[in-house]
Amino acid sequence: MRRYQVAAAILWNGSEVLIARRRAGDHQGGRWEFPGGKRHAGETVKGCLRRELREEIGIEADIGPLWRALTHIYPDRTVTLYFHFCTRRTGEPRPLDADELRWVTPRELLTFEFVEGDVPVLQDLARDLSSRVGRAVVDAP
Repeated sequence: MRRYQVAAAILWNGSEVLIARRRAGDHQGGRWEFPGGKRHAGETVKGCLRRELREEIGIEADIGPLWRALTHIYPDRTVTLYFHFCTRRTGEPRPLDADELRWVTPRELLTFEFVEGDVPVLQDLARDLSSRVGRAVVDAP
């Protein structure tokens, strides 16, 4: 079984979080996820996330502390996900490697069909972000 480490960005603007819809032909295609991607050999998780944000959505970002990590087992692969709060430094997010990007409120997060690996964190993330409405996330718990 293939094993992957994946870095995922929680980009928060004070009232909404950015999500991306996977391309139809991708694994779990058409579902929503947090921007990010697979870690390459020799790359740190934070380095991976910086690279993926440049490649996937065209921004430079500061990568904050780890918010949550979990492992999800799909039938054909095991994925360990590392969720980091991030702050956009430069650039405007655009869907370079996704069908669509969308800024959504914490409550709206729970209405989208996410990739299976992200589902276990949605309730906690929505709660944590709701408590931060009106202020940027600099350091997550």
